[in-house]
Amino acid sequence: MLHLYNTLSRQTEPFTPLRDNQVRMYACGPTVYARAHIGNFRTFICIDVLRRTLKYLGGYQMRQAVNYTDVDDKTIGGAERAGMPLREYTEQWIQAFREDNDALGIETPEETPRATDEANMTAMGDLVRQLEQNGHTYRSEGSVYFRIASFESYGRLARVVQDGIQAGARVDVDEYSKEDARDFVLWKAAKPGEPTWDPGVGPGRPGWHLECSAMALRLLGAPLDIHAGGIDLIFPHHENEIAQSEGATGGPFARFWVHVEHLFVEGEKMSKSVGNVYTLPELIEKGYRPSALRYLLLSSHYRKQLNFTWAGMEQAEESLRRLADFSARLGAVTVAGRHEGVQASIATARTRFAEAMQDDLNTAAALAAVFDLVRDVNSALDAREAGSEDAVAAQEALVACDQVLGVLALRQAEDATPPVPVDEIERLIGERQAARRQRDFAEADRIRVELQDRGILLEDGPSGTRWKRR
Repeated sequence: MLHLYNTLSRQTEPFTPLRDNQVRMYACGPTVYARAHIGNFRTFICIDVLRRTLKYLGGYQMRQAVNYTDVDDKTIGGAERAGMPLREYTEQWIQAFREDNDALGIETPEETPRATDEANMTAMGDLVRQLEQNGHTYRSEGSVYFRIASFESYGRLARVVQDGIQAGARVDVDEYSKEDARDFVLWKAAKPGEPTWDPGVGPGRPGWHLECSAMALRLLGAPLDIHAGGIDLIFPHHENEIAQSEGATGGPFARFWVHVEHLFVEGEKMSKSVGNVYTLPELIEKGYRPSALRYLLLSSHYRKQLNFTWAGMEQAEESLRRLADFSARLGAVTVAGRHEGVQASIATARTRFAEAMQDDLNTAAALAAVFDLVRDVNSALDAREAGSEDAVAAQEALVACDQVLGVLALRQAEDATPPVPVDEIERLIGERQAARRQRDFAEADRIRVELQDRGILLEDGPSGTRWKRR
């Protein structure tokens, strides 16, 4: 059984879905005012691993929603500066996010709502009216605010002490600190030049916090089995989601709250002023592959801060090469045979992997189990103490583990679409072999270097020349 750390209780608890063997999980998606950076993707990859663990190890059906925040202070400001309509401006970043998700092997959730979708705006209006009816709101200058003093349990997720809340003070901006806890805006009055809607609560636009509550409740219902996101969202965003949702429905909003820790870059907090905020295309431009980034971002426990380094990316590349080479070696085993010692090692690795993932997604221990499998089976193959039945069982174990991690299949898909067309690679290998037969080693070396510069490595062996992506 999966055990998950629940931010709400500050304890690790056994998890099963509330009903129908289906996990209803909501994760806060990107605010689409710019391309998502690698810090964002640490959260999205860890949530993807959670989804895969529930789906492939737990055997649960998934009903997951990841939203696009396409109207808030940042998106409106970005559209104004770009001189573009809001929908057109945010659409380009939504498409970029989807491209990066695909490149990183992140499974597509069942629901990907946009805040500005008509059905979601209607749901936001309904939610505001329900909160008004339940006595949790007040109006001021055309805006609607949530009165946090009306919600007795406010602060229990973020551990905000009620005595520290500034009674009667209110805030209109979307993001603020725990020290500034105060009444927050649900619906912002219309301003000149800003996009405006009126779902029955007056002309204006939603506050950021309202959007996620309305979309989660509309698409998944309450209580959610899991609500997930980055640790920076605990306050104010998730705290306010709880207040809004439970203030409207009168029941619990989410059973489990899962939060992913921060990503640092070379020991420093990510900051545009420092120049260490990287996107996936920027890493690719530096010669790294998406599979290596995915591997690095899931290699440490999701509740521990992770330090991104270029040396770490090189280590991730090497680890993935080991896995890909191991898989290829298994596929080449033709000698028949089954050996109990090898079969026992495979079974042990599968058990240790499952136990690690079920222990609050301990990906570091899970990867250790995978590489112990690689070591043990490679040693048996070297000693000629493993046969084709062992190779098949090891390959099946590797595939089963990778269903959860999603790194090897991603690397193999990248290898299947090399940066140089396969027919051109084969042609250049043929020309290189011809040059070597003619003892024109300078030309042979030139071809090798050319392919290397284009991302293709050549390896010469007794059976001929093998190529692989750099």
